[in-house]
Amino acid sequence: MRKVWIYDTTLRDGTQAEGISLTVPDKVKIARKLDDFGVHYIEGGWPGSNPKDKEFFALMQKAPLKHAKLAAFSSTRRKGMKAGDDPNYKELVAAQTPVVCIFGKTWDLHVIDVLKTTLDDNLEIIRDSVSFLKKKKREVVYDAEHFFDGFKHNPDYAIKTLLTAESAGADTIVLCDTNGGSLPEEIAGIISELRAFIKAPLGIHTHNDLDLAVANSLAAVEAGCVQVQGTFNGFGERCGNADLSTIIGILSSKLDIKTIPDAKLKTLKETAFFISEAANLPVADFHPFVGHSAFAHKGGVHIDAILKNQKAYEHAQPELFGNHRRYITSELAGKMPFVLKAEQMDLKIDKKSDAAKGLLKALQEKELAGYQFEGADASFELFMKKQLKKYAPFFTLEGFRVHTEKKAAGDAWAEATLHIEVKGQRQFSAADSVGPVEALDKALRNALTCFYPTLKNMHLTDYKVRVLDTKDATAAKVRVLIESQDEHDAWTTVGVHENIIEASWEALVDSIEYKLLKDLKK
Repeated sequence: MRKVWIYDTTLRDGTQAEGISLTVPDKVKIARKLDDFGVHYIEGGWPGSNPKDKEFFALMQKAPLKHAKLAAFSSTRRKGMKAGDDPNYKELVAAQTPVVCIFGKTWDLHVIDVLKTTLDDNLEIIRDSVSFLKKKKREVVYDAEHFFDGFKHNPDYAIKTLLTAESAGADTIVLCDTNGGSLPEEIAGIISELRAFIKAPLGIHTHNDLDLAVANSLAAVEAGCVQVQGTFNGFGERCGNADLSTIIGILSSKLDIKTIPDAKLKTLKETAFFISEAANLPVADFHPFVGHSAFAHKGGVHIDAILKNQKAYEHAQPELFGNHRRYITSELAGKMPFVLKAEQMDLKIDKKSDAAKGLLKALQEKELAGYQFEGADASFELFMKKQLKKYAPFFTLEGFRVHTEKKAAGDAWAEATLHIEVKGQRQFSAADSVGPVEALDKALRNALTCFYPTLKNMHLTDYKVRVLDTKDATAAKVRVLIESQDEHDAWTTVGVHENIIEASWEALVDSIEYKLLKDLKK
């Protein structure tokens, strides 16, 4: 079986995404998770560029990775000085990683207009940089920045840069589609041409500006690349990098190419969510392999076919990737979602039973009142448990009050106070925030966390309000959807009421109770 090495750059390239800022502890946790998952290389950052990455590498020296090779990143040395005199290279060596990855100029446009030097001088910069690091006994991964654009503009010079890195001792030469503007057939064709010149192992590093980073990476692998660089969940600058969670899923399940250990593939979803949680950016519901909706079925025809043969509407078994099949409740699905959800809850309900009829009637009444469980699977499970009298609440509300205030010269703010009973104990809590829903959320968590510590591991990721009866204007009934996430999964809950605070409270309580219910199953 052919093997491809996975080079993860979430901790470096991924952090260049807008909205992501990882602390040093975050980076250490993610590195440990990736190591356990089974990637081969973990690029930790650029030690010469900022104190945070320097601290990260210092910590990693004290507790090295168990399986993956840790890589430090930098550019080729500065023009006008030797590599040994470059401050960046002193930090690169001091990081004491077994692998270093350096990027160099391949596109003559960048050499002349950006680096402001000659084409020959750039070749000497590449040669000196790689040679210096090889003398320091490092495995050198050479990233040929803007390679495909450079090849299209001046193929002879682009190849010369690769030959220079190879002759200086680079262990792997990685071809970068840095602007993300290439097409799969271009990638495959250019790499095929290169095989006549370059004998060193080739890798691929693509960006997603055309939404083709995964396709381009796969084309490169088919053309002979043995290393794939990317980030989990596709994090990265502009439109992101090649998404390793999708690439690993495809290589392993479709192309029979070995990447991570077989036993670890079932933790693919968990790893994606763990990294998403640390980065505070949710995994998209429609994300292949690991998304919440990746194996969700709504239409009655689809559900009926899946029950007869799972291959009818699924390209692979969700369990292979740590995901699970979902049957979405809606007016299109009839009674089957009740039967199937009951099976997941270790209960049996006959489609023709009084229980199924009662559930359907109750659901129809809820939908008439404005509820929509199609996008709120967590509330649907709680609804079923309550209807079947298989549910005991984790706490009881005695009452809450929300106060919102705005002064002429300042911003609006909100304060929430509540009384609840938890495990026979009466609890009072108060919290303030910029808005009433967040204040309620904080107050409720403050009261519950000492009884249920795992609530610290979840947070709200999305909050949506829809007005249902627009003719009633500000007195209209509203539907609130809240999406929540922990390090393993995401779930959605719903609340409906004329009072937006009451609707939000209902969705908020469902969110927390579902999390606690989920934790009980472990």
